[in-house]
Amino acid sequence: MYLTRHQTADGARWAVDGRFLPAAFELGLALQLPAAAIPGLLQAMPRGALATGPLLAPVEPTQEIWASGVTYLRSREAREAESTVKDVYARVYDAKRPELFWKAIGWRVVGHEGPIRVRDDSAWNVPEPELTLVVNAHREIVGFCVGNDVSSRDIEGENPLYLPQAKVYEGSCALGPGLSLQAPDTLRDLPIEIVILREGRPAFEGSTRTGQIKRPLEELVEYLGKELDFPRGVFLMTGTGIIPPHDFSMKRGDRVRITIGSLTLENDVARTPSARRAP
Repeated sequence: MYLTRHQTADGARWAVDGRFLPAAFELGLALQLPAAAIPGLLQAMPRGALATGPLLAPVEPTQEIWASGVTYLRSREAREAESTVKDVYARVYDAKRPELFWKAIGWRVVGHEGPIRVRDDSAWNVPEPELTLVVNAHREIVGFCVGNDVSSRDIEGENPLYLPQAKVYEGSCALGPGLSLQAPDTLRDLPIEIVILREGRPAFEGSTRTGQIKRPLEELVEYLGKELDFPRGVFLMTGTGIIPPHDFSMKRGDRVRITIGSLTLENDVARTPSARRAP
């Protein structure tokens, strides 16, 4: 099953397999159910008209998005190369406990075709294509979407304690285009591809597979839920295995295309800097 969220004249509206669900449907309520019960709920719901309207991020305003770090060997190598504190990344890659951090709240998330951003105070910004797990209130993986964990590498490289500033800002989290509901076993070796277009031509391309993630997906979810409850479900980014070279940074006007399995998320990098001014 495939869930999408659309902007309509009456507000945000969910659809399943291309047809609108009742206006009262909430993903957060569906994610209160056990994984085995969710398909039956969706199948029993009446289907409306064909879904139209721009795609929104497939997450509700109050739902949380978390992220995992250094889950691929390539990510560890890149973080060690860029950081002034190199051994911290080797330690977290080899440690029993994974790196987990808060990324965004639902209302801040950008959807398919929405604008992502580079920080005004950073000169080295990259997209991070990531399998993003949809997790229910019972800490079960019920599906996935494509995630872009936009990051400022120079800020994190200066000091690992600057991670929140390198990862959390306006336009730094994109999810979409919709939610593919499927069992976790189908997610273990999906292809991941990224193309960054600059003036219509590829400026960077890369690929990997989710099979290169060091830790089992369930382990990441288990650690996230050890001391946290998510009664309306949660989204968990699983880390990136594609790192552009040191001399590459996203520029305003670039277009980022990420494909994971059968889903493709595309976003333009906003052409204008933030309207905000530093205090």
